[in-house]
Amino acid sequence: MKTNLLWVLFFLGVLTIQAQNKDKKQLHIQRTETAPKIDGVLDDVAWVNAEAATDFVQFRPDVGNAPKDYQTTQVKVTYDDHAIYFAAYLYDHPDEIMKQFNQRDNFGQQDFFGVVLNPNNDAQNDAEFFVFPTGNQADASYSPYNGEDFSWNSVWDSAVKLVDDGWIVEIKIPYRCLRFANKEVQTWGLQFHRHFRTTREQYTWNPVDPTKGNIGLYHGEIIGIENISPPTRLSFYPFASTILESYDGEFEDTYNIGLDLKYGISENFTLDATLIPDFSQAAFDDVVLNLGPFEQTFAEQRQFFTEGVDLFNKGNLFYSRRVGGAPVGNVELEENEQIREYPTKIKTLNALKVSGRTKKGLGIGVFNAITEKTYATIENVLNGETRKELIEPLANYNIFVLDQQFNKNSTVSLINTNVTRNGHFRDGNVTAGLLNYTNKSNTYNVDAQFKMSNINEEDGTKTGWSSILGISEISGNYRFSLYNTMADDDFDINDLGVNLRNNYNNFSADASYRIFEPTEKLNNFYVGVWANYNRLYDPGTYTGMNLGASFNATNKKINSYGANINFEPGKQYDYFEARTKGKYFIYENWYNFNLWYSSNYNKTFALDTNFGGAGLIETGRDMFNYWFGVSPRFKLSDRLLIVYDFQFDNVNGDRGYTTKYQEEIVFGQRDQRTIVNSLSGSYNFNAYHALTLTFRNYWSTVNYNDELFTLQDNGHLSKELGLRKSDINDPDINFNTWNLDFGYSWQFAPGSQLSALYRNQLFSYTSESLKTYGRSMKDLFDEPFQHVFSLKLIYFIDYNDLKQAFKKNENS
Repeated sequence: MKTNLLWVLFFLGVLTIQAQNKDKKQLHIQRTETAPKIDGVLDDVAWVNAEAATDFVQFRPDVGNAPKDYQTTQVKVTYDDHAIYFAAYLYDHPDEIMKQFNQRDNFGQQDFFGVVLNPNNDAQNDAEFFVFPTGNQADASYSPYNGEDFSWNSVWDSAVKLVDDGWIVEIKIPYRCLRFANKEVQTWGLQFHRHFRTTREQYTWNPVDPTKGNIGLYHGEIIGIENISPPTRLSFYPFASTILESYDGEFEDTYNIGLDLKYGISENFTLDATLIPDFSQAAFDDVVLNLGPFEQTFAEQRQFFTEGVDLFNKGNLFYSRRVGGAPVGNVELEENEQIREYPTKIKTLNALKVSGRTKKGLGIGVFNAITEKTYATIENVLNGETRKELIEPLANYNIFVLDQQFNKNSTVSLINTNVTRNGHFRDGNVTAGLLNYTNKSNTYNVDAQFKMSNINEEDGTKTGWSSILGISEISGNYRFSLYNTMADDDFDINDLGVNLRNNYNNFSADASYRIFEPTEKLNNFYVGVWANYNRLYDPGTYTGMNLGASFNATNKKINSYGANINFEPGKQYDYFEARTKGKYFIYENWYNFNLWYSSNYNKTFALDTNFGGAGLIETGRDMFNYWFGVSPRFKLSDRLLIVYDFQFDNVNGDRGYTTKYQEEIVFGQRDQRTIVNSLSGSYNFNAYHALTLTFRNYWSTVNYNDELFTLQDNGHLSKELGLRKSDINDPDINFNTWNLDFGYSWQFAPGSQLSALYRNQLFSYTSESLKTYGRSMKDLFDEPFQHVFSLKLIYFIDYNDLKQAFKKNENS
C-alpha cells in the first residue's frame, strides 16, 4: 500500500512538471541584419516583422487578472551576432506613470519594465535587467537560494521615450553580459516583468503562480536563436584616485592607480580580479556601542566583495569583512612600554574570484585574496624610542565551492574555506556539505548542512563541527518549518566567517498563514508564530526557550503596518554574558513587543514609525526598556528626495558583565540611553548625474549603579563582596560618533564613472555618562575633525569594442 502511494505521488509530480512546461509561452525570434538604434524610437527595420509578446497577466497583488485596457504591454525581440535587443511599448496614461530619478539599482517610487534571461533555461540562474521611465537602470543576478543580487553589475544600453499613450523602452544586451553554451540552436528562458507603482500591481508575460515554487519555474522561452557564439568576455576597469586627508593639524595625500578586470575563461566561467584595490569611497559603517559578549559585524561596502559572490556565500561561511579586517596578533609589552599605534585594518594587496556553471548545472567557484604584513608601533615612555611588532603576517584567504543543481529547484554543495597566515600565527580551515532539496511539486523543502572546522595554533589543532537539519512546507496559504541546529564547543569559523557562539543544540518550529489574493480591505496579509527550545550540546543542559508571534499587512491605500511579540518563560540560562567558559547568568520571564507603521511612499510626504518595549517579570528586578522611532520622507520632486530618521532607546535596570576583579566576575546594574539622528538625501540632475548626502550621529550613555555584583556559581548575583565603582576602572560610558558623506557621481559613459566624495568624522568616548545630549555634542565638536576628500575615475574598456575599432581603422 505504501509503495503504491509513493508511485502515485511520483506520477503526480511528473504530471505537474509536464503541465508547467506545456503552459510555457514561446516567443519566436528572428535575426536582424541591421541593429536597431537604441533611442526609444521604434522606427527601425528590425522591429517590422518581429513577433510581439503580449497578454501580460497579473500575479500581485491579485493573481490572473488582465491589465486595464489602457495599460497593455507589447514587447518585440531580435538579435544579431553581437547582442540581443528588446523594444517594449508600455501603454499607460502619462499622469499615472510614476517617475523618480535615482542612481543605478535603486528602484525608488517609480514604474519599471524588466527583462529576465536564462540562457541555460534551467530555472535557477537568471540575469535581470530593469529600466525605469527616468532612464535609470538596474540589474541583478537571481537564484532561488540567494534571491536577487543587485550588487551584480553589467554594462548594457537602454533608452526611454515618454509618449502620449505611455512610454517606450529599447534595450541592447551584449552577449558579454550573459553566459551561454556554444550551440548551433539555442532556447533561452525568458520573462518580462512590468510594475505599476501607483497601485503596486505587477504583471508578467508568462503567468506566475506565487503560491509555490521559485519564480524561475514560470519563465517562458525564446525559440530560434541560431549561430551565435559566446564572445571573448574580457573587460578592463582601469582607475585612478586621489585622497586628501587632514586630522588634528596633520595633512596627508595619497594617489592610487589600479585595475579591475573581468575575463571569460570559457563559455560559462569568469575571472574577476582587482589589482592594487582602492576602497577609499566605501560607505561608513553604522557603529553602535556594543555591551554584549559578541563581536559587532557590519555589511560589506566594497563592490568587489559584494558582486558575484552567490556561490561563495553558500553555507554562510564567508564574511568578506574578514579580508582586510582587524589584525589577529597580540602585542607583548615590555617594562615602560605602551602601544603608540595599533592599526584597525589590514591592507588588501589583491583579490580574485573565478566562478561559473557548466551546461549540466555544476557551479564551480574559487576565491583568493592576499593581505600584507601589518605592524603595531610600540613606544618606550622613558626615552621615546619606538619599535615595530608584527600583529598580522602576510595572509592568504581562499574559498573553493562545488554546487550541483538538479530538478530545477534543488542543489547539493561542497565548500571549503581556508586562511593561512605566514609564521607562528593562527590558521583556519572549514569544510561543509550542504543539501537544499525541494520536491518536484514545489511543496516541501529539506535543508541539511554539516560543517567541520580546524584551527591550527602554536599549542595544537582544534577540530569542531556543526549541523543543520530542517523540513519546511513552502507552498500554499498555510506553511510550517521544523529545524534542529547543533554545534560542539570547538566549532569555530571566525577566520573567514562568523559564528557568534557555539556549543548549542537548538530546536525550532514555526507556522504561518498568508494571502495571495486581495480581500475587500487588504492587498496582503501575513501572520506567523514560532517556538524555540535551546540546550547546550555538552553538557546537554537546558538554557532557555521562547515563544512569539508577528503579523504584517498592506491595505488598499498602500499603507503597511505590523506587530510582533516575544516571550521567554521561566528561567533563562545565559552562558555567554559572563565571558567565562562554564559560567552562566540567570534571568527570568523576558518579554518584548514592537509595533510599526509605514505610509504610502508614493506620496509627497510619507512616514515610518515604530514603538516597542521589553522587560522582565522577575522578583527583585525592576527592569524596563522602551524605544520609538520616527522617519519622515519628503519627495520634493522627481529629482529630490530627503529622508530623516530619529531613533530613541531607553533602558532602565539592565544588568550585565562589567569586568573581572581578583578572579571574580563583576556585573553591574545600568541605565542606558541612546539617540540616533540620521539624514539621507539625493538630487539627481538626470539618470547620469547625482548628488548624495548621508549623515549619522549616534550617541549613547551608560550609567552604572554604585553598588556592583559578583556572579555566583549558581548563576545569580550577589553584593556580599561589597564592590563599588571606585574599586574598578570607571565603567560609565559616554559614546558619541558623527559621520557625514557628501558625494557627486557622473556616469559619463556606459560602465565609466567619475565620483567625488567629501567625508568628515568625529568620535568621542569618555566616562562622563551624566552629561546631556546637548553638552555631549558640544564636547564632541571640541574633538579634532577628520576631513577626507577623494576623487576617483573608473573607465570601462571592452576588448570586443577595441577589436572592432582596430578593424575599422584597418579598413579605412
